[in-house]
Amino acid sequence: MPQESVVQHLALPSLSDIPFRCGFVALIGRPNVGKSTLLNTLVGAKVALVAPKPQTTRTRVVGIKTLARAQFIFVDTPGLHRPTRSLLNRRMVETALGVWHDTDVLVLVADAQRGLNPADEEIISRLSGVPTPLLIVLNKIDLVARSALLPLLERLATLLPARDIIPVSARSGENTPELLKTLTATLPLGPPLYPSDDLTDQSERVLAQEMVREQLFLLTEQEVPYAAAVMVEEFTEKPEKSLLVIRAVIYVERPSQRAIILGTRGSRLKQIGQAARLQLEEFFGCRVFLDLFVKVAKGWTNNPVMLKALGL
Repeated sequence: MPQESVVQHLALPSLSDIPFRCGFVALIGRPNVGKSTLLNTLVGAKVALVAPKPQTTRTRVVGIKTLARAQFIFVDTPGLHRPTRSLLNRRMVETALGVWHDTDVLVLVADAQRGLNPADEEIISRLSGVPTPLLIVLNKIDLVARSALLPLLERLATLLPARDIIPVSARSGENTPELLKTLTATLPLGPPLYPSDDLTDQSERVLAQEMVREQLFLLTEQEVPYAAAVMVEEFTEKPEKSLLVIRAVIYVERPSQRAIILGTRGSRLKQIGQAARLQLEEFFGCRVFLDLFVKVAKGWTNNPVMLKALGL
């Protein structure tokens, strides 16, 4: 009788034995380095306004990514810059700096295409005394030759020694899985803070405001987007008609800015509304009736009451 073969079974840890990690991860850096695009890519949905102009993010924007054993609560912040006299501008910088000591991990995002400049180095000098764990993302690697990355990586390693540096393309998603893997090890142990299907903590009203404001940035020029704010005054769901009714006001500081947004016989406002409506319908999965108005609110960027209503 043949001898029975003996099969040895290796004891592998089950998923339930692996501890869960959860924490807040702040994306910081100077304006227009791609923080909002990176947030949207990591979350897998558009939760932050993206436009090819600096200082589009005004408030902290939260995006949530939940994996099998980790939950990342990403906080997108306004780009760090020298504040101007306006209260709006100062509040934006205060918002960005405020998260440094109030998150579990900081991610400094740098721009591989434009390289490091004095603004980056000023931010880095400020970070040297911050005790919060820090790693560096070199973004936009799809826009530069690989040979050009090495000097940038070496410079970052010199300025911030003993930190992980992850080259990524937020636009294509290249190397973002490696970023999530590296971040997982830095998160504190703890249960998830949000349901696994949550993508953001922003209200639907705020998301609608941001989608309209994004089109303002894309479809107007010069200083107009920076002097404009959007406030949703009505957000009514009509499920029996699979319809969402949104009425919003675009506030500007001067009549000349109102005229630019309106365009000839309201043509530009109509264009802004149509583009925003398509985004809203895609996001909410229903028909959207979007009604936009433009009003002049002189000095709103220095009005504390209005800024508070805008989350600043």
